[in-house]
Amino acid sequence: MAETEIPIGELSRRTGCNIETIRYYERIGLMPTPPRRGRYRSYGGDHVARLGFVRRARELGFTLDEVRALLGLAAIGPASCAEVRDVAASHLKDVRARIADLKRMERVLADSVRACDAGQDPGCPLIEALRST
Repeated sequence: MAETEIPIGELSRRTGCNIETIRYYERIGLMPTPPRRGRYRSYGGDHVARLGFVRRARELGFTLDEVRALLGLAAIGPASCAEVRDVAASHLKDVRARIADLKRMERVLADSVRACDAGQDPGCPLIEALRST
């Protein structure tokens, strides 16, 4: 193999992405299908860069559709910055909504645990909280 050609295991190691996830991304079109050398896929530096981009976007919580959109916008270049900002702003709104939901969950669970610790209720406060919502 030439220096720029690496097997899927090396791509996985370099990017920290599971091999099955790489194959899945290829099936759904987030990653281009690599050329083959015999039975084996042969990846290059462009695959490493693209998979790194996808992985970082996923770590930030972008959906697969959002990642696909960002990849398309990245290919356009700097002219797409306003559109990238729109995708990020929409995602930020979703993240903030999830944070608000998590804070509400935290309050309900903390109240239930405190009620359990107090031992004043005849039943289980968490079960009662789940029944009432």
